[in-house]
Amino acid sequence: MFRCMLKAKIHMAKVTDCILQYEGSISIDEDILEAAGMLPYEQVHVSNLDNGERFTTYIIPGERGSRGFMLNGPTARKAIPGDRIIIFSYSWMDEEEISAAVPRVLIMDEENRIKEVRNLKRG
Repeated sequence: MFRCMLKAKIHMAKVTDCILQYEGSISIDEDILEAAGMLPYEQVHVSNLDNGERFTTYIIPGERGSRGFMLNGPTARKAIPGDRIIIFSYSWMDEEEISAAVPRVLIMDEENRIKEVRNLKRG
């Protein structure tokens, strides 16, 4: 049996821009993507702490070192610059993979710098 399990989370990222006339997705600084273990074009779920919006989209690699989190296309209507968001990445795993999986959580500061990295443990 496969289960959909949390793989990684970026917590308290600040939206830096919203571009409605774009193809759609969320652009994330490539350095932050690598630190989280997320990949370009990977599906993610996003929750907006400021307005309660939740949506599913995919990642586009953003400019390395920019600390940018940009909502593009229709997702641009789900936030405004300055809103705090949480980005969740999931993976389908079998029971053996689940027992070895350790989700990674990046806690961001006010300037979208990685303040803390946590590896979640089961139990």
